[in-house]
Amino acid sequence: MELAARLRAGSVRPTEVVEAALDSIAARDGDVHAFLHLRDRTELLAEARRLEDAPRSEWGPLAGVPAALKDNMCMEGSPCTCGSRILEGYRPPYNATAVRKLRAAGAIILGKTNLDEFAMGSSTENSAYGPTRNPWDLGRVPGGSSGGSAAAVAADMVPIALGSDTGGSVRQPAALCGVAGLKPSYGRVSRYGLVAFASSLDQIGPFARSVEDAALALSVIAGPDPLDSTCSPGEWRLDRAELDAGVRGLTLGVPESLLGEGLDPEMKAAFHASLETLTGAGAARATVELMDPSYALSAYYIVAPAEASSNLARFDGVRYGLREPSADLLGMYLSTRRSGFGPEVRRRIMIGTYALSAGYYDAYYLKAQQVRTLIRRDFERAFEQCDVVVLPTSPTPAFALGEKITDPLSMYLNDVYTLAVNLAGLPALSVPNGFSRAGLPLSLQILGKPGADGEVLRVGHAFQKLTDHHRRRPEGMA
Repeated sequence: MELAARLRAGSVRPTEVVEAALDSIAARDGDVHAFLHLRDRTELLAEARRLEDAPRSEWGPLAGVPAALKDNMCMEGSPCTCGSRILEGYRPPYNATAVRKLRAAGAIILGKTNLDEFAMGSSTENSAYGPTRNPWDLGRVPGGSSGGSAAAVAADMVPIALGSDTGGSVRQPAALCGVAGLKPSYGRVSRYGLVAFASSLDQIGPFARSVEDAALALSVIAGPDPLDSTCSPGEWRLDRAELDAGVRGLTLGVPESLLGEGLDPEMKAAFHASLETLTGAGAARATVELMDPSYALSAYYIVAPAEASSNLARFDGVRYGLREPSADLLGMYLSTRRSGFGPEVRRRIMIGTYALSAGYYDAYYLKAQQVRTLIRRDFERAFEQCDVVVLPTSPTPAFALGEKITDPLSMYLNDVYTLAVNLAGLPALSVPNGFSRAGLPLSLQILGKPGADGEVLRVGHAFQKLTDHHRRRPEGMA
């Protein structure tokens, strides 16, 4: 990372970097609304000064680099709302493992970013605290659910930010905001301290302008954790030689059957141009067959709401956040949830509870898990023919604020190219892939085998060395 190198060389001081980032947020976030909470300026500058006074030998790889967190990750003493009224006033007494590792590496966390309530959405319009706007066009959405983190990086408020990806919630906003967004392999990053939405799908991942910076962030937050039994046991570190190895000798799998109806013509043209770029650099190309994405869509919207209905049962007005007074205990439960949860969260809880109820479990939840197994096997067959699979990340560029908020099915279709990755536990990366005629970012998604995060990053980094899409800035945000 260029900024980390400049800090270590002494050409810029941590206090100067923090002040510049806070000034940038003050100038731009009134329009974008990427942040929900900012830490106290005095406290942040004191943290930067302590770093300045420490020997360089004690600096971590992100020493002095400003960062942001999606507001569903616990940071000791800082608000954690999950974009919901039901967690108003809650301040965790501990740090999430990813947050602890980020701070141990020297990153200075400026604050918490906006999200769809409890990470349920594809536009960041479901936040109880108002929508985030896309820095490329303030009348459009930044994607979701990690739209605040994506917008903060796109608008140059912070160089790195963390989000969570349950069905595309890092990759889709990265695509719509024109930055790099990585969903690591399931278990690569500890989920301890991440407020759970769907535990078998959730994964923390980084946003950055470049794939190289995203890889560095992953190398910091990845690794085993005794506090998360689903975390992979092996260490993962950035292999610089692998990252720089290029694409010669790799085979790209292209699922041609998925590139038809529903894919925006400009997105499709940009996707085929990216294939030409990568094959021109020495990659081979093979056509692979993947299951119709409608099956992943259907399975996801049973599995995720079912897990959500279980995970969100803890928010009842007794232990955390909001409590609405009532004459009896049941009345308090009902009134707290009615006023604390937004309509999308209530919708998914009801769907999930229905799918898990007696008489329907086998017909819905069990069947969805069987489809999930078939999707995983489908990818295994595809990866016998290729090293990575490539797809667009989103079927369209960013859509207008309010355009889909009243049509849940239309909103869900925005994740048609991302959901299967989470069901199969794969690593996947979204990178900028040009711009539409309206000046909106287009996207390329790179999918890898389980555990092959380095290979996915290798292809994304090679693509960015061959293009300059990631170097463009939104007008007025440079």
